[in-house]
Amino acid sequence: MVRGTRIAVFLMMTSLLAGCGGASARPAKEAGPRSASPSASPDVPVTQAASAETAPVDRLARMSVEEKVGQLFMPVLYGAHADTAHKENMAQFGVKTPAEVIRKYRLGGAILFPWSGNIESVAQIVRLTNGLQRAAGDVPLLIGIDQENGRVARLGSLVTKLPQAKTIGDTGETRWARAAARVTGAELRALGINLDFAPVADVNVNPRNPIIGPRAYGANPTKVAKMVGAAVDGFHDAGVAATAKHFPGHGDTTVDSHTGLPVIRHSPKQWDRLDAPPFREAIARKVDAIMSAHVMMPKLDRSGDPATLSKPILTGLLRERLGFKGVVFTDSLQMQGVREKYGDGEVAVRAILAGADILLMPPNFARAHAAVLAAVKSGRISAKRLDQSVARVLKLKEDRGLFTAKPADAAKAEKIIKSPEHLKVARSIG
Repeated sequence: MVRGTRIAVFLMMTSLLAGCGGASARPAKEAGPRSASPSASPDVPVTQAASAETAPVDRLARMSVEEKVGQLFMPVLYGAHADTAHKENMAQFGVKTPAEVIRKYRLGGAILFPWSGNIESVAQIVRLTNGLQRAAGDVPLLIGIDQENGRVARLGSLVTKLPQAKTIGDTGETRWARAAARVTGAELRALGINLDFAPVADVNVNPRNPIIGPRAYGANPTKVAKMVGAAVDGFHDAGVAATAKHFPGHGDTTVDSHTGLPVIRHSPKQWDRLDAPPFREAIARKVDAIMSAHVMMPKLDRSGDPATLSKPILTGLLRERLGFKGVVFTDSLQMQGVREKYGDGEVAVRAILAGADILLMPPNFARAHAAVLAAVKSGRISAKRLDQSVARVLKLKEDRGLFTAKPADAAKAEKIIKSPEHLKVARSIG
């Protein structure tokens, strides 16, 4: 496509530019195979009427600094409906409804959870995602969810119940990894959800791991890599963006990064042999996004910072060594593993400087947004660095057909979700 080619050229040019300089001194603690076109799936209707004037690279040139900064954020938006007031939205964002948050900050995306009131029924989710997209206007939202299947399945019983990654990995059949991802992706897309934070690309080499365990396809790097690659293909079959997580690898931990900062002492050679293969395979299959891990790997970066805030890891290893050109998400910035050393505003800035593109779930949105905007205006985050991230985000949206996607349809979603074909896949895997 002409549009994809033009923005790819732009990204190639910006990749030659260095990121921002070294991080400033620590501040005081603050208060507080291959990509399939979406139109290839009958469940993903799109139009082809977009003109060259709406190409993402042209849009980037027209965006204000505030609009660009908004694309770097994916918060939780509380409530079941886009236009219904909710007290959490008032506290977090200073406005009353999810739609107002999107319009005020020109958000790049939103992540859905049952605990935030986003998930009640198929029809309700369709109304919510369509309402969020209407509020976004010309630049569509990435609407993401953690639907790994198994114990991390935010949609619960609303969708086809599929086996966890370990069960699929134990079959030794990559066709089931692809089939499960294709079913998951088709059902997400029918609901208006266009990005899944899956597959898990961690290699569960430590049986005492408290957070990964059966979420991983297994403990053998080669086998896990094959499963991860097949899953990426499956999501792309369905026209949904896939996210490999958690880079540079969360498989050899005994600490949960939700509550502390895990330390993994793999040497560069050990990392290359144990942790890297699934991410390499995901990149080879043109995975849309990679999520960082809040883990410290002192033999990969001596700074003492978690990978989410590490330029040697996110830029040096992921971008320069592995050649990843897609979007880098942080893991949730609410997690303790990334909040031990810096305040919430500084964490957001440092994540962008390290090489992240989208800040997921900042615990204090107003503080994080203000900090990033101030860093851009002061030059700490350069205009070139900002444009690199925004271009990647816009390209992901273009690649997944979001600029031309039709609204989700509840009646069609009811027919797709738990269809006989999907239930058969679930039963066949076990």
